[in-house]
Amino acid sequence: MDILVISPHPDDEVLGCGGTIARMSQEGHRVYVLIVTRAYTPDWSKEFIENRKKEIKKAHKLLGVHKTYYLNYPTVKLDTIPKKELNDNLTRIVEQVKPDIVFIPHKGDLNHDHRILFESSLVALRPIKWKVSKVLTYEVLSETEWGSEIAMFKPNVYYDITDTFQVKVEAMQTYSSELREFPHPRSLEAIEALAKKRGSEIGVKYAEAFYLIREIIS
Repeated sequence: MDILVISPHPDDEVLGCGGTIARMSQEGHRVYVLIVTRAYTPDWSKEFIENRKKEIKKAHKLLGVHKTYYLNYPTVKLDTIPKKELNDNLTRIVEQVKPDIVFIPHKGDLNHDHRILFESSLVALRPIKWKVSKVLTYEVLSETEWGSEIAMFKPNVYYDITDTFQVKVEAMQTYSSELREFPHPRSLEAIEALAKKRGSEIGVKYAEAFYLIREIIS
């Protein structure tokens, strides 16, 4: 199978789907990641921007990502991009990859980039030119839970990542600038706590949870 993960920012793909990406890659599937935005000066230093490229490459190598795509829109400024332009560029990537399964951000995430990308992803994933068999949303610590008043995340699909959780942790550690000390939700302790909680909901040690938007059974 071909799997596409649409990620608003670098590290969202690891927080939301890292264990699942590693599992699917190990099972022989091709996993593609689309990172939609990038950091820019003067808000971020040139050193940070150059280092971020290395972080992405290392994280995706650990996870077994087949190919990484970039749209290079400015971070936290997707609301300045014409909607049609974003829709068209997402559609272009979908048509190139022709994925069987697509993971997208949750519609209620606190970060506005996530919510905009959720809507544009649904446009790009309309079953017209290419029918994706399964579309799921993923949760991102410090975005999904803090946006719960916008739209609650109610998972109904789980992937057992007991065997690949440690790979997820190693991939997240490459994004060292994004990690915080516990009790911040983007700490390694909180990441493990969520994986254990989701795992306990289905009777395994570690899991990642998703919400099924659509499934087409041919």
